[in-house]
Amino acid sequence: MARTNPPDGGGSGSRKTSDDETTHVRQRVLAPPKVGLLKDFKSVVQETFFHDAPLREFKGQTKSKQVLLGIQAVFPIIGWARDYNLRKLRGDVIAGLTIASLCIPQDIGYAKLANLDPKYGLYSSFVPPLVYAGMGSSRDIAIGPVAVVSLLLGTLCQAVIDPNDNPADYLRLAFTATFFAGIFEAGLGFLRLGFLIDFLSHAAVVGFMGGAAITIALQQLKGFLGIKTFTKKTDIVSVMQSVFAAARHGWNWQTIVIGASFLTFLLVAKFIGKRNKKLFWVPAIAPLISVIISTFFVFITRADKQGVQIVRHIDQGINPISAHKIFFSGKYFTEGIRIGAIAGMVALTEAVAIARTFAAMKDYQIDGNKEMIALGTMNVVGSLTSCYIATGSFSRSAVNYMAGVHTAVSNIVMAIVVALTLEFITPLFKYTPNAILAAIIISAVLGLIDIDAAVLIWKIDKLDFMACMGAFFGVVFISVEIGLLISVAISFAKILLQVTRPRTAILGKLPNTNVYRNTLQYPDAAKIPGILIIRVDSAIYFSNSNYVRERASRWLREEQEHAKAEGMPPIKFVIIEMSPVTDIDTSGIHSIEELHKSLEKQHIQLILANPGPVVTEKLFASKFAEEIGEENIFLSVGDAVAACSPKLAEQQA
Repeated sequence: MARTNPPDGGGSGSRKTSDDETTHVRQRVLAPPKVGLLKDFKSVVQETFFHDAPLREFKGQTKSKQVLLGIQAVFPIIGWARDYNLRKLRGDVIAGLTIASLCIPQDIGYAKLANLDPKYGLYSSFVPPLVYAGMGSSRDIAIGPVAVVSLLLGTLCQAVIDPNDNPADYLRLAFTATFFAGIFEAGLGFLRLGFLIDFLSHAAVVGFMGGAAITIALQQLKGFLGIKTFTKKTDIVSVMQSVFAAARHGWNWQTIVIGASFLTFLLVAKFIGKRNKKLFWVPAIAPLISVIISTFFVFITRADKQGVQIVRHIDQGINPISAHKIFFSGKYFTEGIRIGAIAGMVALTEAVAIARTFAAMKDYQIDGNKEMIALGTMNVVGSLTSCYIATGSFSRSAVNYMAGVHTAVSNIVMAIVVALTLEFITPLFKYTPNAILAAIIISAVLGLIDIDAAVLIWKIDKLDFMACMGAFFGVVFISVEIGLLISVAISFAKILLQVTRPRTAILGKLPNTNVYRNTLQYPDAAKIPGILIIRVDSAIYFSNSNYVRERASRWLREEQEHAKAEGMPPIKFVIIEMSPVTDIDTSGIHSIEELHKSLEKQHIQLILANPGPVVTEKLFASKFAEEIGEENIFLSVGDAVAACSPKLAEQQA
């Protein structure tokens, strides 16, 4: 690495005039004005929980206006309903009818993933969308059961209660989990703790969703192949063993023909919709067309007599009250809380991500905390009305968006269609083959496998890719909950690694500038002889303070050895560039003190450059600024180098 000669003591230019003298007067680093404890605490709380200033609209308003704004904050429908018109209604009705045609067959299949009767899937697309339409802030999201959450709920509940041996208690546990999922979601929003869902990183979600999609598709082989005896496990090894064990006598060729034919039809419809955006309605209506045609075919041929498994009876009528079925005590009470928290977290992450995606596409804002309250409330109300966990569905939301939706009225239209279906049409689903439901679910979940996103994650961050693959293989080869646990664990491990092992860099001076940059990033950045400039790219806390001190000492040792080998002057000044250091605690101060004392013994001066206000305040409060000398704290690296150069020249002379 090239080294430049140290700049002269006066910096660039001579100091002949009084104006020049004024130009080179050094500006001292000042401690920020002292702030009272109460004011400081208020500032921290405000930035942590109220960074979006949610009460700004209330300032300067009359009492009556503030009351109206308060009601509107809880029920956003009051705000946008005033500007509603026939043009918007037309778009919302078309979108609502389109997503209803998609959700009805999906809901029947998703209920089976949760080990529940098909009617509960339809129930969950009636009440929750109505609640969300009044309280949600997203205009585009479509509410209802989704594949991943259905599988997760079914897997977790099945581990506690066997749905075949004890269906009544299993159903009660599902309602209990839904109730506490809603409490968990609404609680996070009410306490403004929505940032907690960010701990489930994008990479982990991509891996988890991909693994869940594979698992869901494998689970559908039971209905797709007409297998009657099937494993209750979800890992790929157990599922494939179960599939091949039934290959000799357990597969039904009529079922396979029905499933394969309509799966091909659904995939072709999806391909047409992707190729031509104007034909978005083709893949949206294809599942319902498949159900109608296959049901009619089975009815007229009585294929159910030939071993083709069918849905059979679905109760007519809208949601019955289920408040009395929720466990509020007993051995299943705590299990309901645990399952609800896990499933609620995944449902919340998916819904908020979908809402933010479409809000960005249409250039409007959503309030994440209000979304959580809305999602939580709809699940609490849903649990009291025979629904299981509902959330935002990406496939339905995409169809909703492409159908020209304007407001959440599309969810109301969808809910009305589902209610009419429950009241009048459910008997017609009696002969619907399970194979068509399997085909619908397989075609729906294939879109959850995002290979492009995984490749991009690999290119950007290898640790993120590990989290992605950990979640994927954990779900596929072990279980859904283990995959989720692995993804969260790797995400936390990454955070801990970044906190405990922050990046550090040696800085050099770019040619013909007074700018200092990382010598690895800019090979032409020259080091200053006799001066070592180190940048710490993180806050310095108890978790990394010893590492920062040891890494700085190692940099110094390596540079001293290099200088000796090259016949260069030994290091006499160590400058720590602190602009990226956003905060420092007592352990960090103590570590810097130890570094200072260690350098003093080697007759090397420690210099600090550009500490921020928080760090500067703590340096002065701890008296370390006095110990190191205020004259050794500079506004910039350039100032520090300029001040060190004359001293370095004197020592070398």
